[in-house]
Amino acid sequence: MMALMFACAIGIAQAQPVPNGRLDDTVRPVAYRLDLTVDPSNPRFSGHVEIDVALAQGASSIVLHGRGLAVSRVTALAAGRLLEGRWEQLDPVGVARVGFAETLPAGPVTLAFDYDAPFADGPAGLFRAQVEGAWHGWSHFEAIDARAVFPGFDQPGFKTPFTLTLHTPEGLTAIGNVPETGPPMIENGLAVHRFAPTPPLPTYLVAIMVGPFVSVSGELGALPVRIVSTRQNADRMAFALDGTRRITALLEDYFGTPFPFPKLDQVTSPLLPGAMENAGAALYRDDLLVMDAEAPVSRQRAFGMTVAHELGHHWFGNLVTPAWWDDLWLNESFANWIGYRIGDAWRPDLGIAGDALGTGFEAMETDALLAGRPVRQPITDSRRIDTAFDAITYGKGGHVVGMVAAWLGEDRFREGVRRYIAAHAGGSATSDDFFAALAQVAGDPRLVPAMRSFVEQQGVPLLAMRRDGDRVTVTQLRYTTAGVAPPDMRWTIPLCLRREATRRCFIMDQRTQSFTVPGKGPVFPNAGGTGYYRFELTAGHWQELIAGADRLPGGEALALVDSLWASIRAGRGTIGEMARLERKLIHHADPHAADAADKALSKLVRENIVGAQGRRGFRLLREKLYGPLLKTYGFDPRAGVYAQEAAARAQRRVQVVNALVGTGTGRKLRRQLDAAAVAYLGGQHGALDPAWFDHAFDLYLYDRDTAAVRSLLDAALASEDPVFRPAALGAVARTGFAQVAAWLLVLDDPRLRETERRDLLDGIMARSSSREYGYGWALAHVAALLGGADGQAVSTRLPQMLGRFCSVSWADRIARDFGPAFADTPGALELDRAVERVRNCGLLDDMMGTQIDAEFATLR
Repeated sequence: MMALMFACAIGIAQAQPVPNGRLDDTVRPVAYRLDLTVDPSNPRFSGHVEIDVALAQGASSIVLHGRGLAVSRVTALAAGRLLEGRWEQLDPVGVARVGFAETLPAGPVTLAFDYDAPFADGPAGLFRAQVEGAWHGWSHFEAIDARAVFPGFDQPGFKTPFTLTLHTPEGLTAIGNVPETGPPMIENGLAVHRFAPTPPLPTYLVAIMVGPFVSVSGELGALPVRIVSTRQNADRMAFALDGTRRITALLEDYFGTPFPFPKLDQVTSPLLPGAMENAGAALYRDDLLVMDAEAPVSRQRAFGMTVAHELGHHWFGNLVTPAWWDDLWLNESFANWIGYRIGDAWRPDLGIAGDALGTGFEAMETDALLAGRPVRQPITDSRRIDTAFDAITYGKGGHVVGMVAAWLGEDRFREGVRRYIAAHAGGSATSDDFFAALAQVAGDPRLVPAMRSFVEQQGVPLLAMRRDGDRVTVTQLRYTTAGVAPPDMRWTIPLCLRREATRRCFIMDQRTQSFTVPGKGPVFPNAGGTGYYRFELTAGHWQELIAGADRLPGGEALALVDSLWASIRAGRGTIGEMARLERKLIHHADPHAADAADKALSKLVRENIVGAQGRRGFRLLREKLYGPLLKTYGFDPRAGVYAQEAAARAQRRVQVVNALVGTGTGRKLRRQLDAAAVAYLGGQHGALDPAWFDHAFDLYLYDRDTAAVRSLLDAALASEDPVFRPAALGAVARTGFAQVAAWLLVLDDPRLRETERRDLLDGIMARSSSREYGYGWALAHVAALLGGADGQAVSTRLPQMLGRFCSVSWADRIARDFGPAFADTPGALELDRAVERVRNCGLLDDMMGTQIDAEFATLR
């Protein structure tokens, strides 16, 4: 009779639809107890998990999450009775159901699960890697990979305490979100690590890490702080410890409250592509933390921004969590902005603020496409969550937050942030909650509609300006590139204009409006460069701004370059104007501004729109402008030679070498870099600073045979150095030879990680000479690539590789060849973007290519 009743209950449950998005509130988790046995040297781990839940009504089945779990037993303790259940995974995303032969009563229920599951090879779920012969395990659960490690209700709005117990081999370090309650005890031959209950967390912020880690420790007041890594990095963690403490203190001051968790571990892994803000146990790719004070400026900037971003999440994301994934943008956009802001406050000399603006302007390249999405997008299907982790969320969203902060002013914006945090601390919130907090401090009711207009619709505003005395008339439309008709759209724009020392801010909510900006001289259309828009000017206005570009603040110089670049792409601006702007900016005090126009011109060269004569003209221009700078800055490739000089000077030298290494003037540079690479690979590691790895290894392979390629590959795979290994692998992939590409893409070497295989394909497709081979290989293997364990990451990354072609015919070919495979995958939008990029590039080439090439040819 019991078996018959159970089968009937399951049959009824199976008839119910499978939710592919948000679970309802009929079952709410109250607390988790995770008891896991984790030995990274084994391919699987096991667990006993108990979840206290509250049932709003009686039910014979419960829908929750679990993916790839081999569940051997599930029970429910309800009203003093223990009922056996049956586990069933319903779909590949990890929606699962537990069925019972009797109806569970409304009220408190404790679910218990016994199971085991595999470690992942890539950075999703609980993953492992062997580093210098020792196995380590780390967790990375965002967005929906906690379900691959334990059964649960894997969505952000459910926040509960987690009590973690880990059974590990003796001698390993175990890390959770909070401190252990005491030293581990030995039971049945394993060390048992017991952790205190966490503050309320969503599943995606839970941390589980086990391995023979090394660490350095410190404090920030009463807060314990550790840097944790693998053994070979033991002597390069002090920089991260000092920087973490200083950045955390700056964040505490900004938010007006102490760090919201009882300890702070900063952990590194060689497999992670970026970083993850696990509460109290943030995780980073090795090279983001492992460095010393002599590291290249670019790496120190990445440290400052990334650490401030991940630790900023501890307030904005961890303490206050989005109620659902459609508000992920608020998490990441704010963290992107606070990461640059606090990173810059930590080390103003590094120029991190310029990186922030550059990221926003780069995002405009994506946002200008017709194939796209708004910053805030509805998420009704869990398979679409990962589409929110792109340049629109980070670059555009961060720039929009910065635009609002600059328009409101530092003090009022911070007050709005603090109100939001205070009102929702320990819980979850929505975009509307954040908008309400800003509305309270704005003093202008139009600010919230303005922010909504930027986050709830896609596209980049283009402001066409005409000045008549003190009066500036502005018309807004959507920016598009040459040959693409702009859709009819309108924004409410926080607009700030500057004229000499006079700065005026307005709200533009009409198609065409006029504003008064008194003073002398030209009006700069984007004061500080913080506005998320581009501008188009009359010829005279362009020339006035270009003539005075060397006196612009760095952010405004970047905005000027971006808008002129956009004008060229739209078929209006000229290469000659950009070259004049480059000549004005070449000695700018801000290295970002000094190099921006050259980077803009080089994009056209890389796209192959510029022919041989045009490339020669560009080389001559670079030699004329950058040649004298090389004499000023000097060049010595040895490690640490420039470690004590100002960061801006060190950054500028890198830019000068980048510009000259491919020119006639760069012959000596090429010889020096090649010789330094030979010495470095021969064991003289002081011969080559990591700042020059990319150029040096590329040049080392340029005139050598495949034996050198194999030798460098072997050196890379034998190394766990977080900087050398990816640099050497990248150079091997970029040789441009089809026969090398063919060998690399089928390489069977256990030392090569799955994430690195994707990097090799990227490098192969970065070179025009091997790109078509990479295309053919990707097409032949696309089903396996998308169906593999790393399929979601591939579905985003591969279209970006395909987007490097430039012709209408290639756009059609990509859509035809890859469209069916990407249909109904998280990468479908990214493929549409790639096709449009390739088509737009081809349209520009067809319409303007001859003229662009001719203009490049006249450069000197």
